[in-house]
Amino acid sequence: MIPFYIFYSMFGFQRIGDLAWSAGDSRARGFLIGATAGRTTLNGEGLQHQDGHSHLLASTIPCCMSYDPSYSYELAVIVQNGLKRMYEEGENIFYYITVMNENYVHPDMPEGAEEGIIKGIYLLKEGRNKSEIKIQLLGSGTILNEVTAAADILEKEFKIDSDIWSIPGINQLHRDGIDAERWNRDNPAKKKKIPYITSLLSNRKGPFIISTDYIRAYPEQIRRLIPGKTAILGTDGFGRSDTRENLRNFFEIDRYYIVL
Repeated sequence: MIPFYIFYSMFGFQRIGDLAWSAGDSRARGFLIGATAGRTTLNGEGLQHQDGHSHLLASTIPCCMSYDPSYSYELAVIVQNGLKRMYEEGENIFYYITVMNENYVHPDMPEGAEEGIIKGIYLLKEGRNKSEIKIQLLGSGTILNEVTAAADILEKEFKIDSDIWSIPGINQLHRDGIDAERWNRDNPAKKKKIPYITSLLSNRKGPFIISTDYIRAYPEQIRRLIPGKTAILGTDGFGRSDTRENLRNFFEIDRYYIVL
């Protein structure tokens, strides 16, 4: 039997935090599903229900693999990876995955994206290289839709190309960075390890712009790993009741603030 435990993403790690740590102590395996996730996705219930920080709480548990997927194929790859690691290879880990209640079109999975989904970042769409200026746009969850919309505006109105990156595993990228930094510090005479996100972005033109439905501290974890000028948009502050469109404008994470 494979457990899937579903809860409000806002309340999950606050109300079962001790149980999550106990799951680590007892080597539990399974999936925690944070439903109606994000500060602007559950739009009608105000500050008490809107989640902008659960992934930060998840990051404090070393055996918790956490992801914020945007599309069904990302979710499928993550669950498949979890089943393999936990039940085939016997790793003592568990997964926290946030899911949303917003309807939108899901594209086909880019060829070869599986590795990047698991490691935390992959190239969703490459710019056309027609403009002198080319920037890198990054996002996850429902806000990845705002990122792609911003890319369209930049191309049509400002003649600026963008590469679009999905970053469903920010916590995994942060841990990968820690591992590389530790190896390089402890093994100065050996070949240096390069964090996964750094290796992907090192040959890309900046600036790098991240927009997220979570507070800025969540993506700030990977700023040091991004090889260039980086701007981060997040939902710091209390939640509030309004439409998704107005909330994303209020928190300054929508397509127009990405363009700005």
